[in-house]
Amino acid sequence: MTEETLESNVDNSWTNIADIMTGLMMVFMFVAVAFMFQLQKKQEVVNSVKDSYRVELNKALHKEFDKNLLVWKASITKDNIFRFSAPFDVGSSEMSGEFKKIISEFFPRYIALLTKNKFKGEIEEVRIEGHTSGGWGANVSADDNYINNMYLSQKRASKVLDYSYRLHDYSVQKNKKWLEKYLRANGMSFSSLIYKNTEYLIEDKDRSRRVEFRVMVKY
Repeated sequence: MTEETLESNVDNSWTNIADIMTGLMMVFMFVAVAFMFQLQKKQEVVNSVKDSYRVELNKALHKEFDKNLLVWKASITKDNIFRFSAPFDVGSSEMSGEFKKIISEFFPRYIALLTKNKFKGEIEEVRIEGHTSGGWGANVSADDNYINNMYLSQKRASKVLDYSYRLHDYSVQKNKKWLEKYLRANGMSFSSLIYKNTEYLIEDKDRSRRVEFRVMVKY
Protein backbone atom coordinates (compact mmCIF):
# COMPACT_ATOMS: atom_id res chain seq x y z
CA MET A 1 0.00 0.00 0.00
CA THR A 2 1.44 3.30 -1.05
CA GLU A 3 1.70 6.31 1.24
CA GLU A 4 -0.89 8.16 -0.86
CA THR A 5 -3.35 5.24 -0.59
CA LEU A 6 -2.87 5.08 3.19
CA GLU A 7 -3.50 8.80 3.55
CA SER A 8 -6.61 8.49 1.38
CA ASN A 9 -7.98 5.65 3.55
CA VAL A 10 -7.35 7.68 6.71
CA ASP A 11 -9.10 10.70 5.21
CA ASN A 12 -12.06 8.52 4.23
CA SER A 13 -12.23 7.03 7.75
CA TRP A 14 -12.32 10.47 9.36
CA THR A 15 -14.93 11.59 6.84
CA ASN A 16 -17.12 8.58 7.71
CA ILE A 17 -16.71 9.24 11.45
CA ALA A 18 -17.61 12.91 10.93
CA ASP A 19 -20.70 11.89 8.95
CA ILE A 20 -21.74 9.48 11.70
CA MET A 21 -21.23 12.14 14.40
CA THR A 22 -23.24 14.66 12.37
CA GLY A 23 -26.02 12.11 11.97
CA LEU A 24 -26.03 11.37 15.71
CA MET A 25 -26.15 15.07 16.51
CA MET A 26 -29.14 15.48 14.19
CA VAL A 27 -30.92 12.55 15.83
CA PHE A 28 -30.20 14.00 19.28
CA MET A 29 -31.46 17.40 18.19
CA PHE A 30 -34.71 15.93 16.86
CA VAL A 31 -35.21 13.93 20.08
CA ALA A 32 -34.57 17.04 22.18
CA VAL A 33 -37.01 19.11 20.09
CA ALA A 34 -39.66 16.39 20.36
CA PHE A 35 -39.13 16.17 24.12
CA MET A 36 -39.45 19.95 24.54
CA PHE A 37 -42.58 19.91 22.38
CA GLN A 38 -44.12 17.22 24.58
CA LEU A 39 -43.27 19.20 27.73
CA GLN A 40 -44.85 22.30 26.23
CA LYS A 41 -48.01 20.44 25.29
CA LYS A 42 -48.18 18.88 28.75
CA GLN A 43 -47.81 22.31 30.38
CA GLU A 44 -50.52 23.72 28.13
CA VAL A 45 -52.87 20.93 29.25
CA VAL A 46 -52.00 21.57 32.92
CA ASN A 47 -52.57 25.31 32.50
CA SER A 48 -55.89 24.65 30.78
CA VAL A 49 -57.04 22.35 33.59
CA LYS A 50 -55.84 24.85 36.20
CA ASP A 51 -57.65 27.76 34.53
CA SER A 52 -60.83 25.70 34.18
CA TYR A 53 -60.68 24.71 37.86
CA ARG A 54 -60.06 28.30 38.97
CA VAL A 55 -62.97 29.61 36.91
CA GLU A 56 -65.37 26.91 38.11
CA LEU A 57 -64.41 27.42 41.76
CA ASN A 58 -64.72 31.18 41.39
CA LYS A 59 -68.23 30.84 39.96
CA ALA A 60 -69.21 28.48 42.78
CA LEU A 61 -67.85 30.83 45.47
CA HIS A 62 -69.70 33.81 44.03
CA LYS A 63 -72.91 31.85 43.66
CA GLU A 64 -72.73 30.70 47.26
CA PHE A 65 -71.58 33.92 48.96
CA ASP A 66 -72.30 37.00 46.84
CA LYS A 67 -75.35 37.89 48.89
CA ASN A 68 -73.24 37.95 52.07
CA LEU A 69 -70.16 39.85 50.94
CA LEU A 70 -71.32 43.39 51.66
CA VAL A 71 -72.62 42.59 55.15
CA TRP A 72 -69.49 40.60 56.01
CA LYS A 73 -67.10 43.26 54.64
CA ALA A 74 -65.68 40.47 52.50
CA SER A 75 -64.58 39.96 48.91
CA ILE A 76 -63.58 37.15 46.55
CA THR A 77 -60.58 37.69 44.29
CA LYS A 78 -60.06 36.22 40.82
CA ASP A 79 -57.59 33.80 42.42
CA ASN A 80 -60.32 32.53 44.76
CA ILE A 81 -59.02 34.22 47.89
CA PHE A 82 -61.88 34.85 50.31
CA ARG A 83 -60.92 38.05 52.13
CA PHE A 84 -62.38 39.48 55.35
CA SER A 85 -61.35 43.11 55.84
CA ALA A 86 -60.57 44.45 59.34
CA PRO A 87 -62.11 41.62 61.40
CA PHE A 88 -59.79 42.40 64.35
CA ASP A 89 -59.19 45.54 66.37
CA VAL A 90 -55.78 47.16 65.88
CA GLY A 91 -53.14 45.15 67.75
CA SER A 92 -55.62 42.48 68.84
CA SER A 93 -55.97 38.79 68.00
CA GLU A 94 -59.30 38.30 69.79
CA MET A 95 -62.25 37.49 67.57
CA SER A 96 -65.22 39.75 68.16
CA GLY A 97 -68.68 38.31 68.70
CA GLU A 98 -69.71 39.69 65.32
CA PHE A 99 -66.81 38.03 63.51
CA LYS A 100 -67.50 34.72 65.26
CA LYS A 101 -71.06 34.86 63.94
CA ILE A 102 -69.75 35.52 60.43
CA ILE A 103 -67.31 32.61 60.59
CA SER A 104 -70.02 30.37 62.04
CA GLU A 105 -72.10 31.03 58.94
CA PHE A 106 -69.27 31.18 56.41
CA PHE A 107 -66.99 28.27 57.28
CA PRO A 108 -69.47 25.34 57.14
CA ARG A 109 -70.74 26.50 53.75
CA TYR A 110 -67.17 27.07 52.54
CA ILE A 111 -66.06 23.57 53.53
CA ALA A 112 -69.22 21.99 52.11
CA LEU A 113 -68.37 23.64 48.77
CA LEU A 114 -64.65 22.74 48.75
CA THR A 115 -65.31 19.09 49.61
CA LYS A 116 -67.58 18.55 46.62
CA ASN A 117 -66.16 15.89 44.33
CA LYS A 118 -65.40 18.32 41.50
CA PHE A 119 -63.20 20.48 43.76
CA LYS A 120 -61.66 18.50 46.61
CA GLY A 121 -59.49 16.17 44.51
CA GLU A 122 -57.27 19.02 43.30
CA ILE A 123 -56.81 20.78 46.66
CA GLU A 124 -53.34 20.62 48.21
CA GLU A 125 -53.99 22.99 51.11
CA VAL A 126 -56.54 25.44 52.48
CA ARG A 127 -54.74 28.30 54.19
CA ILE A 128 -56.15 30.70 56.72
CA GLU A 129 -53.81 33.68 56.49
CA GLY A 130 -53.54 36.48 59.03
CA HIS A 131 -52.30 39.87 57.82
CA THR A 132 -51.42 43.07 59.67
CA SER A 133 -51.29 46.66 58.50
CA GLY A 134 -47.93 48.36 58.01
CA GLY A 135 -48.25 50.93 60.76
CA TRP A 136 -48.94 48.83 63.86
CA GLY A 137 -46.03 48.67 66.32
CA ALA A 138 -43.79 50.89 64.20
CA ASN A 139 -42.32 52.62 67.28
CA VAL A 140 -39.78 49.78 67.76
CA SER A 141 -36.82 48.62 65.69
CA ALA A 142 -37.46 47.37 62.16
CA ASP A 143 -36.61 43.79 63.19
CA ASP A 144 -38.89 43.87 66.23
CA ASN A 145 -41.64 45.49 64.19
CA TYR A 146 -41.60 42.66 61.63
CA ILE A 147 -41.45 39.91 64.27
CA ASN A 148 -44.19 41.48 66.43
CA ASN A 149 -46.45 41.73 63.40
CA MET A 150 -45.61 38.14 62.46
CA TYR A 151 -46.63 36.93 65.93
CA LEU A 152 -49.84 38.96 65.78
CA SER A 153 -50.79 37.76 62.29
CA GLN A 154 -50.07 34.15 63.24
CA LYS A 155 -52.24 34.43 66.37
CA ARG A 156 -55.08 35.87 64.30
CA ALA A 157 -54.89 33.06 61.74
CA SER A 158 -54.64 30.44 64.50
CA LYS A 159 -57.62 31.87 66.41
CA VAL A 160 -59.76 31.74 63.28
CA LEU A 161 -58.65 28.17 62.55
CA ASP A 162 -59.33 27.13 66.15
CA TYR A 163 -62.81 28.61 66.13
CA SER A 164 -63.64 27.23 62.67
CA TYR A 165 -62.37 23.73 63.41
CA ARG A 166 -64.41 23.47 66.63
CA LEU A 167 -67.74 24.43 65.06
CA HIS A 168 -70.42 21.81 65.65
CA ASP A 169 -71.96 22.18 62.22
CA TYR A 170 -72.57 18.94 60.33
CA SER A 171 -70.36 19.75 57.33
CA VAL A 172 -67.44 20.62 59.63
CA GLN A 173 -67.79 17.55 61.83
CA LYS A 174 -68.24 15.27 58.82
CA ASN A 175 -65.00 16.56 57.27
CA LYS A 176 -62.79 16.65 60.39
CA LYS A 177 -60.21 14.23 58.95
CA TRP A 178 -60.10 16.21 55.70
CA LEU A 179 -59.59 19.44 57.64
CA GLU A 180 -56.79 17.91 59.69
CA LYS A 181 -55.02 17.01 56.47
CA TYR A 182 -55.52 20.20 54.50
CA LEU A 183 -56.38 23.15 56.78
CA ARG A 184 -53.47 25.36 57.89
CA ALA A 185 -52.96 28.72 59.62
CA ASN A 186 -50.24 31.08 58.37
CA GLY A 187 -49.09 34.44 59.71
CA MET A 188 -48.04 36.86 56.97
CA SER A 189 -47.06 39.93 59.05
CA PHE A 190 -47.29 43.02 56.79
CA SER A 191 -45.72 41.28 53.78
CA SER A 192 -48.73 41.78 51.50
CA LEU A 193 -50.19 45.22 52.11
CA ILE A 194 -53.19 46.58 50.21
CA TYR A 195 -52.97 50.13 48.88
CA LYS A 196 -55.52 52.82 48.17
CA ASN A 197 -53.02 54.37 45.78
CA THR A 198 -50.32 52.10 44.36
CA GLU A 199 -48.39 54.94 42.71
CA TYR A 200 -47.77 56.77 45.99
CA LEU A 201 -47.98 53.63 48.18
CA ILE A 202 -50.84 54.96 50.28
CA GLU A 203 -51.93 51.99 52.36
CA ASP A 204 -55.53 50.99 53.00
CA LYS A 205 -54.96 49.96 56.62
CA ASP A 206 -58.39 48.43 57.19
CA ARG A 207 -58.08 46.20 54.13
CA SER A 208 -54.49 45.32 54.96
CA ARG A 209 -55.54 44.22 58.48
CA ARG A 210 -57.37 41.16 57.25
CA VAL A 211 -57.93 37.41 57.31
CA GLU A 212 -57.92 35.40 54.09
CA PHE A 213 -58.99 31.88 53.16
CA ARG A 214 -56.84 30.69 50.27
CA VAL A 215 -57.18 27.46 48.24
CA MET A 216 -53.85 26.00 47.08
CA VAL A 217 -54.17 23.48 44.23
CA LYS A 218 -51.84 20.59 43.41
CA TYR A 219 -50.53 21.82 40.06
